[in-house]
Amino acid sequence: MVICRHMIDEKNGVGHWACKCAAVAALVLGAIPAVAFARAPAQPAEAAVARFYAARQNGPMWFRPGTNGEAAGQLANILRRAPLDGLSSGPELASQVEAAIAQGRSGDKARIAAAERLISTAWVRYVQTVSAPTEGMTFGYRPPQVPNPDRIVHEAANAPSLSQHVQTVSTVNPIYAQLRETAYRQAQATGGTPDPRLLANMERARSIPAGGRFVLVDAASQRLWMYEEGQAVDSMKVVVGTIETPTPMIASMIHYATLNPYWNVPETLIRKTVAANAVKQGLPYLKAHGYQVLSDWGPDATVIPASEIDWKAVAAGEKTVRVRQLPGSDNAMGKVKFTFPNAENIYLHDTPSKELFAKSSRTFSNGCIRLEDADRFARWLLGEDPVATSAEPEQFVKLPQGVPVYVTYLTALPSEGQIVFADDVYGRDNHASRIAFHGASPAPADGAEVLAAAP
Repeated sequence: MVICRHMIDEKNGVGHWACKCAAVAALVLGAIPAVAFARAPAQPAEAAVARFYAARQNGPMWFRPGTNGEAAGQLANILRRAPLDGLSSGPELASQVEAAIAQGRSGDKARIAAAERLISTAWVRYVQTVSAPTEGMTFGYRPPQVPNPDRIVHEAANAPSLSQHVQTVSTVNPIYAQLRETAYRQAQATGGTPDPRLLANMERARSIPAGGRFVLVDAASQRLWMYEEGQAVDSMKVVVGTIETPTPMIASMIHYATLNPYWNVPETLIRKTVAANAVKQGLPYLKAHGYQVLSDWGPDATVIPASEIDWKAVAAGEKTVRVRQLPGSDNAMGKVKFTFPNAENIYLHDTPSKELFAKSSRTFSNGCIRLEDADRFARWLLGEDPVATSAEPEQFVKLPQGVPVYVTYLTALPSEGQIVFADDVYGRDNHASRIAFHGASPAPADGAEVLAAAP
């Protein structure tokens, strides 16, 4: 049995991934763990499966007329590599499914009914495992729930092609599928665990949608992609958080753009920059840079005279104050920003500091994401040029439809038939590897390193 509760590090979101590494080691060495470790609590499958077949009077799903259990055969193959997905009992379930396939082809109704239940239960367990939210990701809305067993079996039964349904669901998304296939082939070839970076990145990639229209931001490579129908249609560089103020992983929804935005200065910058310069240069510094002092952080806050503030006390950290910067050429938000609900107050925005995009490593922000071409991004979101109607601050333009945004951290990405590794700028891969292997040194991250991806 794999015991991993003492290895959980919730801050870095690597506890379940540590369990996965132990399960993969068991997979490649031929030992099958006795207990499956799904990433999230899942409802028991057996009762729902029994209800499902009772309602259809034991009508077959995997052995429906015109099929010979082909989809069940696919599932058996999927389960053999399922420890990579986090289902450590996958190989054991695969053997059970293969035995059930033989039963289902016997022609005996009772044996077919028993085989159907076993295969459907295995399918439910697998789908619940790959549907769990990514560890360490925060959600700007209600976190996605592991689908209940009733929904899983009914979606399978209603699929026009069960084989295609099994393939689609198990793929998860193209990035995840290529990382997983590469990890599986590497493990089979070496007889050991695959590169731990592949497993860490599978965990992060799992929450990326398989299709639709969405925004993907990768803090590791410092790039943003715009997706339509599951295909990247455009991309640009971004600036992300420093090592001290890393950009977190977030899943949320963009509903509107803000033209002529204010910049609400972070407290640390108020102390280190604004207050310090106000002390050195006097109040003219604040006016020259468009800074205003507000009475509080509420929506009805009023502007108060900067002369009323003890700036020495603010610079010393003895007093806090709210400061915002007016729209203009020096505004740190640039011409437009794109907010989305999240507890970290992270958002996408324009920037006047365009020179930073020429750098190979772009970790310079306080956590928010600066866009190389905010106008182009706005046109993609809005379907039109982002033009303010006046100089009035904070003009909100609603998107025709909300667009999901996924901010993640992928140090391994498929690219032109290869897996390309980016530098682990935030040290998350190294930390995950130490947790999983109790201090074993992981393979060094190197931005130029590549692996041949599985076809």
